[in-house]
Amino acid sequence: MSQNILKAQVNTLLAALPASDYERLVPHLKLVPLSIRQVIYEAGEPITHVYFPQHAVVSIVTSIKDGSMVEVGIVSSEGMVGIPVILGGYTTTTKGFVQVAGAAMQMDADVLRTEFDRGGAIQKLLLRYVRAIYTELTQGCACNRLHTLEERLARWLLTVSDRLESEDFLLTQEFIAQMLGVQRSGVTVAASTLSRAGMIRYQRGHISILKREDLSATSCECYRVIQNEFAQLLGNQPRCGQ
Repeated sequence: MSQNILKAQVNTLLAALPASDYERLVPHLKLVPLSIRQVIYEAGEPITHVYFPQHAVVSIVTSIKDGSMVEVGIVSSEGMVGIPVILGGYTTTTKGFVQVAGAAMQMDADVLRTEFDRGGAIQKLLLRYVRAIYTELTQGCACNRLHTLEERLARWLLTVSDRLESEDFLLTQEFIAQMLGVQRSGVTVAASTLSRAGMIRYQRGHISILKREDLSATSCECYRVIQNEFAQLLGNQPRCGQ
């Protein structure tokens, strides 16, 4: 097996493909770095490439006229950035940008469309992934409306931790507030509550999850619903404390 294939296997979605389908994609995959705040695609502009992240995190956000934005999805090594290209669209109303730097396998969008239209394992896998994303979106809508900021923050920190496969990461309160669509002061209060309870440590943008099981218990049920959906559809096992 080539080194390119070994690298691509860092992405769970690619690694879930049968070997024959996987190897057919390898000539079209290019390993590229992803830098912090790098824009993957803009709302309303053509999506020319799709990305299969490797230990990077990409936020999918939607904005309104006054410039406010809220995160509607997170993509990392479990998935793909650029889903609209397999759903008959060349553009989308959302924006994708890098939240945590890393790397990704890049592929021309037209190549993926051709592979998807062939049917078979690639199409089935990507449709299962779309179903998981649909669950994440719909559950997120309910969460933003019905659950407390403390619960939402716990869910969001656990999700980022899962996607990075790390208990430590760098994120400012200002950025977290943007992603959750709330005031920074609210994030400060919620983070302080979690910190005083010994669940997390937060210092100058450096977040460490100290008590994962307690943080999971504090999170709303949306976290477990979404994680279980990804585990079922992509064959992943939930991490301890989920």
